Amino acid sequence: MSQSSDLFKKSSQIIPGGVNSPVRAFKSVGSKPFFVKAARGSRVIDADGKEYVDYVGSWGPMILGHAHPEVVEAICRAAERGTSYGAPTETEFEMAKAITEAIPSIEMVRMVSSGTEAVMSAVRLARAFTGKNAILKFAGCYHGHADSFLSGSAGSGLATFGIPASPGVPSALAELTMTVPYNDLEAVRATIREYKDILACAVIEPVAGNMGVVLPKEGFLAQLREITAKNGILLVFDEVITGFRLHYGGYQDLAGIKPDLTCLGKIIGGGLPVGAFGGRRDIMKMLAPSGPVYQAGTLSGNPLAMSAGLATLNVLKREDGYRKLEEKTVLLCNEMGLIFREKGVQVKINRAGSMFTPFFGPGPGEIQDYDCAKLSDTGLFSRFFGGMLKNGVSLPPSQFEASFVSFAHSNQDFELTAGACRKAVSAISKRR
Repeated sequence: MSQSSDLFKKSSQIIPGGVNSPVRAFKSVGSKPFFVKAARGSRVIDADGKEYVDYVGSWGPMILGHAHPEVVEAICRAAERGTSYGAPTETEFEMAKAITEAIPSIEMVRMVSSGTEAVMSAVRLARAFTGKNAILKFAGCYHGHADSFLSGSAGSGLATFGIPASPGVPSALAELTMTVPYNDLEAVRATIREYKDILACAVIEPVAGNMGVVLPKEGFLAQLREITAKNGILLVFDEVITGFRLHYGGYQDLAGIKPDLTCLGKIIGGGLPVGAFGGRRDIMKMLAPSGPVYQAGTLSGNPLAMSAGLATLNVLKREDGYRKLEEKTVLLCNEMGLIFREKGVQVKINRAGSMFTPFFGPGPGEIQDYDCAKLSDTGLFSRFFGGMLKNGVSLPPSQFEASFVSFAHSNQDFELTAGACRKAVSAISKRR
């Protein structure tokens, strides 16, 4: 028995499903997970010593690669001063300043400990500011596991396991959540016409990353901004994945759109647990202790996480290499697409910047919403995933997740990935 198999067996006795986040169990790809022992740059090493080119990147935050020297140094320096104080620090201010300078719509920001907490808090604030209780969300977008977002069709692990909602979510909360298809302005307009008097906010991933990568149609976000503003509904951008991943100022800066509130995570923690939400000053000043809306967290603005995130942002700002990172990702996706075509395997690769998802099967044409994504052949993806893993490439273990390219990925990594892809696709072709 391998070390990973042994660890998974032991873990399953004391951790539900053997993992601390469902998708890690590899259940949707009909396999068992490998356990990571170490990671550096573009590679992860499992408990048995096998090395993989990694496109999971801790689900997005490792844009500089694993164990980047400047990030590790910042964490070590901070740890020497203490790991948590329960008191404010200068580093929190520096992080807040970096975020507000980078993202024009964020005039004030509050640090939290996860993306889930960020979106949950933003929605509470939106409800208080507008005096309304209902929210509008988009099918296939995942905004964490707070109760309000586990009704209707959610993305990420819920998409992976085909669960439309979760037991334990009160029906009263589900009734306050309206779900419409992503990229469907007519559905948005119809819902707002009927429910505008009770809708506090519309929450959206500007580029979806949790039903696989799905891009907004041209003009969709701009018109969503116009519709919500006209009807007194706050627009909340969930940029937990896209913030600082596609552009230093977030996807909203690329699109030229100013949401009322923005949620961040992943990269601003540099690999440590962090989230943040921010936006218009008049809205944010309603938060305690400035205002009546309560939100708190003992580990909010944790000095280790702030130091790691700030070091990451400093490197990103200094290097300004987003165009090069996107070019690398384009070349990788083009090479993979060529291999799929040569072998006669039908695949549609969706890409946004350094994020990409291959959707398998004849069903998907243009993947523009969750219904389109669900037409993908998950069995075919599972076989591809297994073939890639066997040949030293780690992809997200779900058809409905994004893969991430980092600055640490090299030409050698891409050559190894292309070789693994050829072998995996050849094996698929032989079985068909």
